[in-house]
Amino acid sequence: MTEFAENTTARVGGSAGEWIIARTEEEALAVLQQHPLPTQEQRAAGQDSLLVLGGGSNLLVSDAGFGGTVLQLAFTGISAELSPDTAVVTVAAGANWDRTVAWTVDHGCSGLEALSGIPGSAGATPVQNVGAYGADVSQTLLDIRAWDRAAGELITLEAEQLEFGYRNSLLKRTTLSGSPRYVVLSVRFALEHRGEETLSAPVRYGELARSLGLEANAAEDERRAPLQDVRAKVLALRAGKGMVLDDADPDTYSTGSFFTNPIVPASAAAGLPEGAPRFPAGQGESGEELVKLSAAWLIDQSGCAKGFGAELTGGRASLSTKHTLAVTNRGTASAEDLLTVARAARDAVKERFGVELRPEPVLLGCTL
Repeated sequence: MTEFAENTTARVGGSAGEWIIARTEEEALAVLQQHPLPTQEQRAAGQDSLLVLGGGSNLLVSDAGFGGTVLQLAFTGISAELSPDTAVVTVAAGANWDRTVAWTVDHGCSGLEALSGIPGSAGATPVQNVGAYGADVSQTLLDIRAWDRAAGELITLEAEQLEFGYRNSLLKRTTLSGSPRYVVLSVRFALEHRGEETLSAPVRYGELARSLGLEANAAEDERRAPLQDVRAKVLALRAGKGMVLDDADPDTYSTGSFFTNPIVPASAAAGLPEGAPRFPAGQGESGEELVKLSAAWLIDQSGCAKGFGAELTGGRASLSTKHTLAVTNRGTASAEDLLTVARAARDAVKERFGVELRPEPVLLGCTL
């Protein structure tokens, strides 16, 4: 019996009723055609018979597991159409994301290097609009090929149609309780390509810029560095925070960032301490200015320091010992242990600052 604990980066979760590994797109389509999209009510109640799994890096499954069919997308492949200045890179959904980024760097294609070290599969990245260090997938994504379970057909959705937002997209918004309407089969990126002369995309994140010896406030063309240097620095920064998978390090046994950075009206952030990180986040529907807060800062300042939660779970789970945004399995945790730590951190932030933290991973068969 295949366990989710063996196939997710948090290393928790029970078994599935059936586990199918699709090594070709055709195999995946055969399974998808057998599982049309359930009704809205069934999906909201968690009654879909199908779960689509990539790298298992953004998923927390209950200890009871999942009674339906797991379709694991394991087909890979990367190709590129090159011109003197650009490259259109096509990636199969099951391709390992970090290997995909490495491939683009090795082939002199810039645009994805700041997303190095993020676990999971390529097909999952547009769902969450995966991002880090000032970059996200929406900045370079051209389009996706997907199976529309509602219409029962293959479709192509361009970047504009995916309605990207902060850690959000049409793909995510049409997924209910882990039940997706659209299943990504391949992704295309439009990247810069100038061969050996290619530099990175402009570095937008202050910490990364400084570590590369760049001036964070300089003009865009002055915030570029050799591709390999940027990738190496991002991997080093992520590893220092336990955010690069490592079998020898329990701080990496997690879903990555457990909470998204809250986006709130500027008026709601006015009562926060002066030193609270906040960044412009556009305007709300009513025209009020929005700001993005740091979930990690809020958690830490609410009394939940690195390693918090071990005392609640007998040492089986805790916040990472390297930073406060990941809920980690110390080696023998259950899904409920991880949720216990996450709930305690969420409640502490709500009580201290009145800010509601929302989970980033998909929760299947469990709630926060």
